[in-house]
Amino acid sequence: MTRTLLLVAGVYGVVGVALGAFGAHALRGRIGPDRADRLETGVRYLFFSLPGLLAVAWLSTDCEGGLFEAVGGWAFGLGILLFSGSLVALALTGRRGWGAVTPIGGVLLIVGWLSVVAIAILLPTGGVLSESGLYPAC
Repeated sequence: MTRTLLLVAGVYGVVGVALGAFGAHALRGRIGPDRADRLETGVRYLFFSLPGLLAVAWLSTDCEGGLFEAVGGWAFGLGILLFSGSLVALALTGRRGWGAVTPIGGVLLIVGWLSVVAIAILLPTGGVLSESGLYPAC
């Protein structure tokens, strides 16, 4: 799961940078300020969510198969796609129907962050990092 989560995080990072540049340069003056704000919010929340996805990937290195790691990975992966993706689609197309998808993605992002909290609570109390200092002790 670690490789998959890192791959998804990397792809989302590339997409976020590309969308940000596209919005700032190619779309400047071509879409209204309301749609530009939606695009910016979608890209911003994509980047706000990436640390959570990376945390779940990092924590899953020694904790393979953990329930909260799996839930967190799926929740962040789908949450970013649905939340940020729907805002970007709304900004690019102007179709308000995309707005109905956004709250579903938002709930999934909250579930992802709650998974990070649950993982942190369940970590052994002897210390968060293993002897190598690179991976969590599970």
